[in-house]
Amino acid sequence: MNNPLKLGIAGLGTVGTGLLHIFQKNSEKINLASGRPIKVAAVSARNRNKDRGLALSHYEWFDDPVKMAEDPSIDVFVELIGGEEGVARSSVEAALNAKKHVVTANKALLAVHGVALSGLAEKNDVALNFEAAIAGGIPVVKTMRESLQGNTITRVYGILNGTCNYILTKMEREGQAYDEALKDAQDAGFAEVDPTFDVGGFDAAHKLSLLTSLAFGTEISFENIYIEGISSISPIDIEVATDLGYRIKLLGVAVQTEDGIEQRVHPTMVPFGSAIAEVNGVTNCVNIEGNFVGDVTLVGAGAGAGPTASSVMADIIDVARGVIFPPFVVPTNQLVAYKRARMRQHEGRYYIRLSVYDRPGAFAAIANRMAEQEISLESIVQRGSEVGQVHQGNQNTPQSSFESPIPVILITHKTCENFIRKALEGIEADGNIASRPQMIRIENL
Repeated sequence: MNNPLKLGIAGLGTVGTGLLHIFQKNSEKINLASGRPIKVAAVSARNRNKDRGLALSHYEWFDDPVKMAEDPSIDVFVELIGGEEGVARSSVEAALNAKKHVVTANKALLAVHGVALSGLAEKNDVALNFEAAIAGGIPVVKTMRESLQGNTITRVYGILNGTCNYILTKMEREGQAYDEALKDAQDAGFAEVDPTFDVGGFDAAHKLSLLTSLAFGTEISFENIYIEGISSISPIDIEVATDLGYRIKLLGVAVQTEDGIEQRVHPTMVPFGSAIAEVNGVTNCVNIEGNFVGDVTLVGAGAGAGPTASSVMADIIDVARGVIFPPFVVPTNQLVAYKRARMRQHEGRYYIRLSVYDRPGAFAAIANRMAEQEISLESIVQRGSEVGQVHQGNQNTPQSSFESPIPVILITHKTCENFIRKALEGIEADGNIASRPQMIRIENL
């Protein structure tokens, strides 16, 4: 097939301009790999006059991306607008209904509407490719959709948000408080002015919902993900984790269990020496566990013009080659209904930080609440006037006459999360702590 594959690119921000740079620099290689010429026929963006450092005059310009999606002059609609609703959704739907292939980097759109869009693509016998929607330049979708199909996947997890990983790395390496590290991330361009989407865990959750569907053949279920962000992480948490041989990472985890699928995004302590503990800065990492292949770990840039546009380009080349897969591995009508596992049945070890009032009986009351739930404590670490003192199995620590709160760290043996939460509810009700407890799961990955 020698007819050129004609693209319409909607969205000329960081990724869109990065894609045009790839075409300018590597066009010969791209055409050779594709087996046919690929050309950009049309573009669309909100501001026609913005200086993007590229000449756009030889591309047809559309003010309305929906009209571009429907136009017969293009074969592939490349959606780089972003957002789960609005023009991003309407233009993708228009392209699929017009029997145009779609390549997108829009994880929010897919996390909410992915099943419907997948069915629409299959109905019209066109591709819906989204490598760039998960972990930037890491080829995780291709790996799961193609390379690992001889395996039953049991768990997939990873560092899915570079902003959070950058902040946690800064806090560990430079001793910064959360707010200070966040400002550094904003100054460096790694965090938005309103960083909630990233630091609140929602960006990672969008990506995890897609990984879950790819791994387990289920319908996407973003609304069933348990989500915690990183804003509650303090320098004390980082310091104690280091002392215990752990690093704190925001992980997205999806696990197939006997009673359903567990999806969760939250800060996690991972041991020094594990592959994921060594992933720092804005780098992403995805680990996939298969019953025959074992562990497969993919590490690389999770965002940015070059890495993300590289993944978009790989999807375009697949279309040029005539490669069309069901978007979520199996045909949409064969995706099974999502069954949520009981999150609070999760078992493991836990780190708990309490701000305990220095008063008689406080420690005994805390110990009683733990005992009521049959939680065994591996250690108690008290910070403050006795910084670094560790009391192994001794819950009768002498108290001073002052009421000022003291940071106290509890490390549990393996137990169920619902037991931990019931104990913490009781501890809060007793009134011996000055603020909400901090709980971080410990995973030996």
